[in-house]
Amino acid sequence: MTKEDCYELGRITRVHGLKGELQLLFEVDDPFEYEELDSVLIEQKGQLIPFFVEQLNIQPNRIIAKFEEVDSIDKAQTLVGSKLWLTLDNLPDLDKGQFYYHDVVGYQVVDKTLGPLGTVREFASFSHQDILVMDYQGKEVLIPVINEMIGEADHDQQLLHVSLPEGLLDIYLSESSKDDGDEEEEHA
Repeated sequence: MTKEDCYELGRITRVHGLKGELQLLFEVDDPFEYEELDSVLIEQKGQLIPFFVEQLNIQPNRIIAKFEEVDSIDKAQTLVGSKLWLTLDNLPDLDKGQFYYHDVVGYQVVDKTLGPLGTVREFASFSHQDILVMDYQGKEVLIPVINEMIGEADHDQQLLHVSLPEGLLDIYLSESSKDDGDEEEEHA
């Protein structure tokens, strides 16, 4: 199993108790959708290793898991900090127009005012914000993933509809002309 066939579910944050239980963090909209989880892939030294879930307790503020064959604090400690992965077929179904990030990479970005702009290159996650990375007129443009800017996806046409605030694209275009001017001053 490769990471391209999977998505990152979350990570193991700490040991819980003395019998191998672990506290998990699911980086998903609704952790309760995963209550029936019977296995996960845990990343160890770059490899995805399957672990079977013996017990899973999802609460609003924490998730406690017990995996088969992890029966001591020492075994559990070796997994702390590891990323959790699931195969793509475990993703919950979405409503029409909704999308998962990996679904829209390569889609044409279309602004409601400016029309076609560029293509989705990737998504980047920062501590408080996800960012859509798009190529536009040879420049990298970063668009915050917020409901006011990112609209629906048209999967048939491979389009991602956006509503960018006035001037956002100008920031990226004017940065390059400013940089070019700075270089000219340095060479004078």
